[in-house]
Amino acid sequence: MSQLNRRRLLQTGSAIAALGALGACAGAEQDATDEVIADTPPPPVEPETASYSATAIPDGLDQLSQLASGETTSLALTEAAIARAQATHPMINAIATESYDSALATAGTPPEGAFGGVPTFIKDLLDWKGAQTLYGSRAFEGYIAQDDGEFAKAWRKAGVINLGKSTSPEMGLISSTEPLVTGATRNPYDLSRIPGGSSGGAAALVAARVVPFAHASDGGGSIRIPAACCGLFGLKPSRGALPISRDSGPVDISVNHAVTLPVRDSAALFAAAEGDLDTDLPRTGNITGPVSRRLKIAYAPTPTTDAQLDNETQAGLDRTAQLCRELGHEVMDYVMPTDGARFTDAFLLYWAAGAAAFAQQASAFSGKPVGPDILEPWTLGLAAEFLQRQGDMPEAIAYLQAFEAEYHGLFEDFDILLTPTVSTVPPKVGEQAPDGDYDTVRANVLNFAAFTAPMNVSGAASMSVPIQWSADGLPIGSMFSGKRGDDGLLLSLAYELEEAQPWINRLPEFRPA
Repeated sequence: MSQLNRRRLLQTGSAIAALGALGACAGAEQDATDEVIADTPPPPVEPETASYSATAIPDGLDQLSQLASGETTSLALTEAAIARAQATHPMINAIATESYDSALATAGTPPEGAFGGVPTFIKDLLDWKGAQTLYGSRAFEGYIAQDDGEFAKAWRKAGVINLGKSTSPEMGLISSTEPLVTGATRNPYDLSRIPGGSSGGAAALVAARVVPFAHASDGGGSIRIPAACCGLFGLKPSRGALPISRDSGPVDISVNHAVTLPVRDSAALFAAAEGDLDTDLPRTGNITGPVSRRLKIAYAPTPTTDAQLDNETQAGLDRTAQLCRELGHEVMDYVMPTDGARFTDAFLLYWAAGAAAFAQQASAFSGKPVGPDILEPWTLGLAAEFLQRQGDMPEAIAYLQAFEAEYHGLFEDFDILLTPTVSTVPPKVGEQAPDGDYDTVRANVLNFAAFTAPMNVSGAASMSVPIQWSADGLPIGSMFSGKRGDDGLLLSLAYELEEAQPWINRLPEFRPA
């Protein structure tokens, strides 16, 4: 089976014919692999009865240093990470499938590479050869990847030890991680709340200090949203800065990277994945310290849609703006001139087209018709929304393609844009459930995830930084965005913010659901 395309979107012609063609690419027979790593998820969870005390762990670069000095071994690090994964799983339910036996075997003779011997998890949307990929969907149970996705190749070259797949919503189509195939993933800071999506499992595992970093991807906010919900650093790279794992659509919105505890792990992982990639962007390299020049920052907390910020988020962002002023940056109040209603309408239609394409791929692989037996109500609702409006796709695509220039034109008067990452503190589990009432869930998602998609459409670098927290100890993400190619600038700013207001020692309490 070929690598599933996360956002293969439709432009013209009959929707049924186009979707059928897309389905054909996913309908190849599955052959047995020479190495099957995992084929079953971990046991069910019981979050209401479990308890756990998180403890600090060395970050990824510290683990590398310990390996280099002989202080520890990859096998010891892997065994410890597996023990933490098993202890936390009953509460956070962040593992789609485990690969512990394979990980232990690999760690016995660890591979070389920039992160050789360090244990981590791969998101359940990325194919890792020999491992099961569910794509967060009941339709793909039993699918074993025949090859690595392109980004997986970069991480395999870096020498990471893959412990398994972290949970994702069905094909990453929603900002909460509550897939029906594995059940809801929960936020380590409050088990009644979501960890965000779509890289929710990755963020929950890192926040729980199971691993120092985990693979994540972002097609509409899916690195930054879970980073904000789980108190982590999350950089969405510029389009073309790092390898991708699928064909590009008419608007190329999805990128791969990681969620991390400190900034320096993100920077080093970026440099490792960047490698010798052929791109039109200048090399970022490994950014190792704070920004040297003072920046002009446009502070725009007001949504361009009718989304509403909660009081904690507004107060937190005001504190972030003030911190930037205290650090010597020029902070100007700013209102985004984007037509939010038009942007949201076009982006949601484009997103819905991806759901429709995935529905056909799921049908082709499972051999079952498109319907609730294999797909979640949320996915079916999005697909139906696309089919009702497919005639609007050419106009929507043209608008989104033109938006890139509009977005980058904003930066003539400032260097960095500061906004909330999401509109509220992490919502309760169930508010964005994929089997909830479609219209209600749709409204909840559009309110919560009102800020992140413009950077995907424009291909711009963007990051969520966990420097604010609510009165109840919930993370609040501050989102800093630049132009395409500003990855290094954002990383250097993040170092400065991290030094001024560290977050790595804020351990989760695993409060009961």
